[in-house]
Amino acid sequence: MLKRTLIGLIRSHETTGEKAKDPALKTRYYKLSKDQVWDEVTNMFKKMNGYKLLHEVKNVGEIVVERKTVTGRTQDITLTLFGINPLKTAIDIYSASRGSLGDLGSNYRTILEIYKQLDKRLASHKMDQ
Repeated sequence: MLKRTLIGLIRSHETTGEKAKDPALKTRYYKLSKDQVWDEVTNMFKKMNGYKLLHEVKNVGEIVVERKTVTGRTQDITLTLFGINPLKTAIDIYSASRGSLGDLGSNYRTILEIYKQLDKRLASHKMDQ
């Protein structure tokens, strides 16, 4: 975590993906249809404190959320859902802080928090890939 804080001195964004070096930032896969995962994700954000659902584009698979940090900065978070096949969906997250300075690792921690909530809600459907 200290490493992420140090990286966050200069960087104010974080993203997940297939080729992420950090295993915690790897794309998540769920054995559900894209529509079912979509409903779970949007419902999750409606119930989570501190998150504001801004924009949803279902046919593209994009959900945009806003979050205020403890320091008062605003994070813009984009979740992208990919329908791999009718019963497999992948989720990637991009989080960026507004402002010129680094984020001190807060985008990294936000992504981990979102993945933790998703994994809890969709535990019985989680896949290793």
